Amino acid sequence: MITITEARSLLEKGEYGVLSTVSPDGEPYGLPLNYCVIDGSIFFHGAREGRKIDNILGNPSVSFCVVGKWEVLPAEFATNYESCIVQGWASEVFGEEKALALEGLIAKYSPNHIAAGLQYQENFSSQTRVFKIAIQSLAGKARR
Repeated sequence: MITITEARSLLEKGEYGVLSTVSPDGEPYGLPLNYCVIDGSIFFHGAREGRKIDNILGNPSVSFCVVGKWEVLPAEFATNYESCIVQGWASEVFGEEKALALEGLIAKYSPNHIAAGLQYQENFSSQTRVFKIAIQSLAGKARR
């Protein structure tokens, strides 16, 4: 186990995460996605419709996993790694919270293109949905 502070840092600095949802008929579904953390919540965006959204609307309970450093140690039959897992509730956000989340994604993934990103956001915001994961629990593990 790693400390909650280390897990929170890994979550905030992670490059991508895997969102896991469950369909109304109980089928699990996991997909990698970009995200940002703002005020202790995870934000991600996506298309206007799709399996991810259908699952969240049917069951907002989700899991989100981030893997940080990863190194296979063949001679030791082991792996050095760090990861964290979030359990939480996903919900769609609108208005100012949606705009802040999209700005957070631009700042994280396109920090040298903020002005162009904000223009892009203004032009295409209506074509995307933004969701927030309210974190219920966060835990991490590592072998370093």
